[in-house]
Amino acid sequence: MNSNTTISSKSAVKFADSVITWYHQQGRKHLPWQQNKTPYSVWVSEIMLQQTQVSTVIGYYQRFMTSFPTIKDLAKADEDNVLHHWTGLGYYARARNLHKSAKLIVEQHKGIFPESIEQVIALPGIGRSTAGAILSLALDQHHPILDGNVKRVLARNYLVEGYNGLAIFDNALWRLSETLTPAKDTGFYTQAMMDLGATVCSRSKPQCDVCPLKSSCLAFASAQQSDFPQKKPKKKIPEKSTIMIIPRVTSSECDKVLMEKRPSTGIWGGLWCFYEVQDTDEINPLLTQLGLKANMQQVLPTFRHTFSHFHLDISPIIIDCSPISDIASETTKPLEVSEPTQQRWYDLHMEASVGLAASTKTLINLLQSS
Repeated sequence: MNSNTTISSKSAVKFADSVITWYHQQGRKHLPWQQNKTPYSVWVSEIMLQQTQVSTVIGYYQRFMTSFPTIKDLAKADEDNVLHHWTGLGYYARARNLHKSAKLIVEQHKGIFPESIEQVIALPGIGRSTAGAILSLALDQHHPILDGNVKRVLARNYLVEGYNGLAIFDNALWRLSETLTPAKDTGFYTQAMMDLGATVCSRSKPQCDVCPLKSSCLAFASAQQSDFPQKKPKKKIPEKSTIMIIPRVTSSECDKVLMEKRPSTGIWGGLWCFYEVQDTDEINPLLTQLGLKANMQQVLPTFRHTFSHFHLDISPIIIDCSPISDIASETTKPLEVSEPTQQRWYDLHMEASVGLAASTKTLINLLQSS
């Protein structure tokens, strides 16, 4: 597509009418967040659906909305509880931003989700596309969107060259989205475009025979569906390694492991994790700092956790420690340890309502099963 390509108003109306008609006939209408829609419920679902499949999100969404039915409930919730409801969903910054935004909405908008797109974009974790989706789906406001599914539909239909994240590519698609998004029935159109990309114009094996845009799609006409959007040049993913230390105290009365809460930013921000060292020589100094005495250690098999930008090879070591006073209290600090580190004795026989990193959850499940 040439950057100067223009679309006539007649073509834009035909495009929108085609996808809206398809939506009424074939689109998804029974997902939990599509029932009794509010800006809050749509907001939560849109954030959860970023980087995550619909089938995975459904259960998380239902539990989240049951625990935090209103923005005010979310705002006053403890961060650990919010992250606990997100455990396993990944990309935890999404949950932290939801929590921060809920507090801002209570402080600045009396707990009512703002209806101005500028105010919505100003909230943490909400960009232009997500803001447009929330306001169009919940309130039928006229705003274009450009999520991954919509990018794929537009790039194929108009043979837009480039890949996600490339400025010239994204800008061209935004211009298309602005031109094609109808002022009437915007909510139907928005949902239709997202559904079309997710269920018909999929990344691999698109179902072109049932696509409402088949007659206008340039990629279909030239058999280039697999070439659009183009693939982003691959970079070699770095590999890192860490040793994860699991201090454990067991007796006839308890079976607990010691964890620390990570800082609110960075990898596993705000989540509970086991201690990390880079070399086994660091283990004893760490235990000394924690006021613990090692009795025996068990080295577990190394496993890999992959983030979006690097692989992390984790070598876990369980350290059986001598019991200390006040061990029954899960929030007891073994000894004075430099702040702002927060610590917690996690009872393996009792699930705690805290946010756990995926690697932590994996190790806890292993400990519980053994």
